[in-house]
Amino acid sequence: MSDTKEMRSLPALPQAVGFDPASTALIVVDMQNAYAARGGYLDIAGFDLSGIDAVNANVATLAQTCRDHGVQVVFLQNGWDAKYTEAGGPGSVNQAKSNALRVMRERPELQGTLLAKGGWDYALIDELSVQDGDLLVPKTRYSGFVNTPLDSMLRSRGIRTLLVCGVASNVCVETTIRDAFAHEYHPVMVEDCCLQAGPRAMHEATMFNVRTFFGWTTTLAEVDATLTAPAD
Repeated sequence: MSDTKEMRSLPALPQAVGFDPASTALIVVDMQNAYAARGGYLDIAGFDLSGIDAVNANVATLAQTCRDHGVQVVFLQNGWDAKYTEAGGPGSVNQAKSNALRVMRERPELQGTLLAKGGWDYALIDELSVQDGDLLVPKTRYSGFVNTPLDSMLRSRGIRTLLVCGVASNVCVETTIRDAFAHEYHPVMVEDCCLQAGPRAMHEATMFNVRTFFGWTTTLAEVDATLTAPAD
C-alpha cells in the first residue's frame, strides 16, 4: 500500500464519506448462484429475484471499477462442506434457522445440493470471478467476520473503509455491516448493488438501519464518479 494518501469525498447518506482508495476495500457479499441466480437456493425457497439481473451487472461493474482504481476487492462466499458438518451440530441455532437447511429437510431430493462447497449453488455467479489481487473469504454464517480471517486480512492491509454490496441486503449484507461497525471500520452500503431476501421493504429497512446506526449508503454512480474523477 502506498504511503501517499489520496483522499476523496464520496457522496453518501446521511453525509459524505472521506476515504483513501488505498485504505478501502470492496466487500462483495455472497454473489453466488444460491442467492443471485434463478434455480439457486433463494429462488427454490420462493424468494422474489426481481431485479437480480440489474444488481448482478452493477456488482460486476463496481468490482472492476474498484480494481481499476486501487480499491481492494474481497469476495465473501457462504456455505458449508458437502456433509454440512460446518453448518453446526443438532443443537445449533444455524441448524434451526437456516432456510437452506430447512428447505433440504422438507425436500430430501435437494440434500447435498444447496450451498454445498464444490457445487453449482455455492459457486460465484457467471458475471463475477476472483481475479489476480482479489481476496476470497469463505464463511459459514451470515457475517463475514464470524469465524473467518477477514478482520486480520483487512487490518494487515491498512483497510479502514468498506464499500459493501451483495445479497441479501437484510441478511448477510446487513449482518456484515453491523459487525464491520463493531470492529471500527467505516462501512458504506452501495444500495443499488444489493438485493433483499423478501419484500422490497426489507431493503429499505436495511438502508434506514445502516444510515441511522451503522454507517452510510451510496450508489454505484457515486462510487464510479468519485473514483474516476481526477485526484485533488
